Amino acid sequence: QVQLVESGGGLVQAGGSLRLACAASGRTFSSYNMGWFRQAPGKERECVAAISRSGRSGPSTYYTDSVKGRFTISRDNAKNTVYLQMNSLKPEDTAVYYCAANSFLSSTYVEAKQYDYWGQGTQVTVSS
Repeated sequence: QVQLVESGGGLVQAGGSLRLACAASGRTFSSYNMGWFRQAPGKERECVAAISRSGRSGPSTYYTDSVKGRFTISRDNAKNTVYLQMNSLKPEDTAVYYCAANSFLSSTYVEAKQYDYWGQGTQVTVSS
């Protein structure tokens, strides 16, 4: 099992930046595929970025179209942490952001049902 704790959310003006972090418990973090999801009021939870567990040529990444070029997902296996760097934030990025993990085959997973472990979420609010 793995426990996930997000941090780094907050209130920021449009155009600003935030870096979210998700710290994982356990000694096998490197064997987990990770994802960042968000959920705005009245909307379904969506995957904004995902990163596979490390392979021979490094981990693979996925971004939903609306965040490409603005968000960057990365992982530091030595620190058991996955990050989401968010730049050029827009009001429509406002949501609760969750990190998630699974131990499936190395890949980027984009559906919430594909993840077994979830953090408690951190609020990101972008003002116009």
